[in-house]
Amino acid sequence: MTDVAESPGRVKAFLRLVAIEHSVFALPFAYLSALVAMAVDGSGVHWVDLLLVTVAMVAGRTFAMAANRILDRRIDALNPRTRNRELVTGAVSVRTAWTGALVSLALLFLAAGLLNPLCLLLSPLAVVPLVIYPYAKRFTSFPHYVLALAQSVAPVGAWLAITGTFAGSGPAWVLGAAVGLWIGGFDIIYACQDVEVDRRIGVHSTPARFGVRVALHVSTATHVVTFALFVWFGVLAGLGWLWWIGLLLTAAAFGYQHIVVTPADLSKVNRAFFTANGFVGIALFLFAVLDLAVQARLG
Repeated sequence: MTDVAESPGRVKAFLRLVAIEHSVFALPFAYLSALVAMAVDGSGVHWVDLLLVTVAMVAGRTFAMAANRILDRRIDALNPRTRNRELVTGAVSVRTAWTGALVSLALLFLAAGLLNPLCLLLSPLAVVPLVIYPYAKRFTSFPHYVLALAQSVAPVGAWLAITGTFAGSGPAWVLGAAVGLWIGGFDIIYACQDVEVDRRIGVHSTPARFGVRVALHVSTATHVVTFALFVWFGVLAGLGWLWWIGLLLTAAAFGYQHIVVTPADLSKVNRAFFTANGFVGIALFLFAVLDLAVQARLG
């Protein structure tokens, strides 16, 4: 009875470990890529495929976060900001974390297999950057762009989930690059919080290598490229005026996070993370769906 009673607590602790709620940042772009692929295909909305894309996305992200926390647990213990994470405090055991990671990986492969043979064939390749990212901060000052590569997989994978072919997948690659650089650019901002600790314990990052001021400029440049890629995606996907309104709101959100986070004041990093970045994903998705609906491209 004790094990049964404790199971819900372990599950909740594991979900906190992997920050399951942060799936909101990348999932809308997977849906966006899938819906544009359906619009191009002209066969209407495939609800089962969207469900499988959801399972694959959440499972892949859960595996990535669990693996990241496992591999970084000793580093996390040395950082005051992260020393209360579940693997450091013992709220989640390493065994439980590995179990959750492997179950998530199995779900990813299962969903990929149910989608189509190409997704199943490529799913192990999608996992590679997810595993490399935790190690990147040990040898490069630009681990944020390894994270960008890992995040760029989602829109491409969602497109392939619907079409089963690389033919005509150009918009997905552009969207994938935009999403990856968006998240990578913010990861640079996020790393500014840990500059002194990272330098002391030997963790590599752009802020630790070049300083906060330069890192924030690099992040800004990264997000300028991100915005240009969102524009390019809209052109390739044939999106109309509603998409461009969404992009204007996105520009405002990007500007907000780069205004409120300064070298002299990093206290608003979390506000920028949850407010600005959460808004970007949801707003662009909603405006794109409205645009596709107005154009009657989803059947």
